[in-house]
Amino acid sequence: MAAPAESGGIEDYRSLRDARVDLDLEAARGSGEGGRARGFAVCFWLYLSGPARPSSVLLHQMTAGADNKLPFLVLSEQNKLLLFPLLRLHREAPSLSSFYPWTDTTNLSSVNECPLEKWIHIGCEVTENVMRLHIDGSLVAEACLCSLSREPDNQDDAHQICLVGSNNMVESYLNNIQVLSVLGTIHEQYTKNPPSKLSIDFSCYDGIEVGDDGVWCIVGGKPSCRRNVILEVVLTNAFGEPANKDIQIVASLVYADTGVVVEKSRDDAEAPLLISCEGLEYPATSKPLPILRGRALFKLKISQLSSKCDNKLFRIYFSTLHVQKYPFLEASSRPIRCISRGRPIRPLGPGKGTNSSTMDEIHLVNNAQGFGRVGKVIGCSQSRDQSSVVHLHPSKFLKVEDDGTETHKTVSQQTRKMVVEAQSVTRTDPAASDSDSMDARSSWSGSDRDEVETFSDAIIFRYCLEGTSQRSTFLRGAAASINVDDLITLANQVSLYSGCSHHRNQIIISKQLLEEAADTWSIISKNNERALWSSAVPEIMAKFMVIAHSTNRGLSEQDQEVLRVIAGCGDDLGRDEFDRLWNWLYPVAVSLSKDKINNLWCCTEPVWIEGLITKEEAENALRSSSELLKNPGTFVLRFPTTRSWPHPDAGSLVVTYVGFDNSIHHRLLSLDASDSRAGSLQDLLLQEPELLQLGRVDRLPTAMRN
Repeated sequence: MAAPAESGGIEDYRSLRDARVDLDLEAARGSGEGGRARGFAVCFWLYLSGPARPSSVLLHQMTAGADNKLPFLVLSEQNKLLLFPLLRLHREAPSLSSFYPWTDTTNLSSVNECPLEKWIHIGCEVTENVMRLHIDGSLVAEACLCSLSREPDNQDDAHQICLVGSNNMVESYLNNIQVLSVLGTIHEQYTKNPPSKLSIDFSCYDGIEVGDDGVWCIVGGKPSCRRNVILEVVLTNAFGEPANKDIQIVASLVYADTGVVVEKSRDDAEAPLLISCEGLEYPATSKPLPILRGRALFKLKISQLSSKCDNKLFRIYFSTLHVQKYPFLEASSRPIRCISRGRPIRPLGPGKGTNSSTMDEIHLVNNAQGFGRVGKVIGCSQSRDQSSVVHLHPSKFLKVEDDGTETHKTVSQQTRKMVVEAQSVTRTDPAASDSDSMDARSSWSGSDRDEVETFSDAIIFRYCLEGTSQRSTFLRGAAASINVDDLITLANQVSLYSGCSHHRNQIIISKQLLEEAADTWSIISKNNERALWSSAVPEIMAKFMVIAHSTNRGLSEQDQEVLRVIAGCGDDLGRDEFDRLWNWLYPVAVSLSKDKINNLWCCTEPVWIEGLITKEEAENALRSSSELLKNPGTFVLRFPTTRSWPHPDAGSLVVTYVGFDNSIHHRLLSLDASDSRAGSLQDLLLQEPELLQLGRVDRLPTAMRN
């Protein structure tokens, strides 16, 4: 296994065209101690950010004092790497009479295609009689060659060879170029200080609706209309592990087609992209976020509408601050269409009319801009098929985006009509109270018992439309001021309006979740603002086992490390960090308390649920190597680490498996009707045609991983 990324700054990257390596061929001639062949090795990391023309030369080789360039490392027409013998060392080396595609010239070829937009490690071992090609630390090709060392015309002073990068390659980069005097150390170099890559975790976002054309629809514009967009940026090394680098990431809004930054419409206008920090909004470009444990969570809003920019699409562009721009240290969202959606406002008094722009916004909702026609809605699901426990057949699968994000089906036409009618009543009924208005903040916050108990259509409608953060704020206020029966009434209404029974589950558990959180934090903190992680873990584990009805299995050391990452804390934690942990762990514990899942959790031979594993750990468990996947049908079970209360999927089980298309898939299990079918959940899972065998997650102890 590759060594984990070390802490520190960004490594020394360079463009391929700037690469230059001097080689001394005398180091490869003759024998060394013990009669072993002398030689050297050249190794480096390569990143191809765009397709190259057929048989593009990556590295040329040149003799000292000559201008003629001959190929050393080439990308073939099949996108495979070709390595050529060295000039003045091997008789089979290319000559001036060798031309593309060099079919008559001896070369070493890789087995697999060279991937694009991914770091790959290349190593070349050279002796006077042998050359070896290593890809990602593994030997892929070897050739026996004839030495020129005893040729009469070979001159002893002509032993300098230079490797230079090609000027024809566009946007290709190298990292950590080394010439090694000791053979057999390429794999060791492969595991040291792997380069980094920035990306967006598309399994962790909120406030976004995805259209059938793949375009994200985001509500923006006026402050009263725009919604929060939550995106998480991930910095990983070449092995897919979180990279602990001391860098900052900044977000900006650009045009999707050109990448040009979207400018303010006028000098006194708000910035096109805003970021929320500690309850305040700032221009996103002025507030970079640090990478912590390989991640940075952005809470953004867009103030610029596509309709005011010639209906152009946008992207949210992330890049490193104070670091040279490289394509592997940049990440862009999907194309975005920023729209202005009408929301219910305070009831209009007698004699006041609704202007045409407001009516247009109402028609946007009525035409299913946000529910039906776009096809997919993040965080809003349709009621599951109640006829089965596990929905895994293609016809029963929950919809999954191309990026692997688990999403739900949209509400029905009838439910959509109910929501729009509720909105219309709120707008036009002059006798409606302020508590029915979406702008009545006391109603939405749940701070007034009399207002909350009414649960007007406007409140229900807003809950269905808002993101996870806003729902959490509302439930914290509502759960503290109403009884359990009223909470169930609220849960049933939201479930009806949204078409999502999982919303109901999150609302029903909210009162107990918040009370347990307050009690647990009081015990842990002893009325202090912060508590030591080491003293918090035993109490958290004890609460977890009680809630999960688990008598013989608690949380392992690796599970505790995952919880620490979710909380985002170090050696101590505050109330906000504890709440992040609790909002994720409590729904998981509630799910484990159900008989069928509890049996899975308690099963130790085999282990069906390895623990609280991350998406990355699950995917790594399904790989035989960095490039090869295990047999189709191999699967593991996990709880999604990006779904916290009151997200409808919080506490749900996800199946991560190798499909018959030889790619990894993530599917959400629907367990609403857990008693509707006989048999154990293990048997029901194995009845699914795409799930054939249980995989195994090898989790090293924390001390060994560090």
